[in-house]
Amino acid sequence: MSVIKAKNNYIGQGGCVRMNCAQSVVSAFKDKFNLDDELVESFRAFGGGRAPAGVCGAYYAVKSIIERVDKDKADELKKYFLDHAGALECSNIRGLKKLSCVGCVEKSSEFLENIG
Repeated sequence: MSVIKAKNNYIGQGGCVRMNCAQSVVSAFKDKFNLDDELVESFRAFGGGRAPAGVCGAYYAVKSIIERVDKDKADELKKYFLDHAGALECSNIRGLKKLSCVGCVEKSSEFLENIG
């Protein structure tokens, strides 16, 4: 299950190498969506609130994958993530304390798990 793999990637458990939130999601879904290792590496730049406009790296990773496979789901993802996290920006999510970083990895991965 990719959700568990994403979480393990993020926390560095289950034989997984620790990655940031964005990388952990992309890496967990690379087989399902035929993503390459270079893409996973490129997401190193998007963890810890460094994704464009300061959005959550896990959300940004899922959005990036969805835009490749089913652009029509992008608005659905946004609503889903806002419902669970309360915001899209990393700093705002942390301030609201609705979801932890690992929670963002899990919730965004759950959405992606049900696509394709």
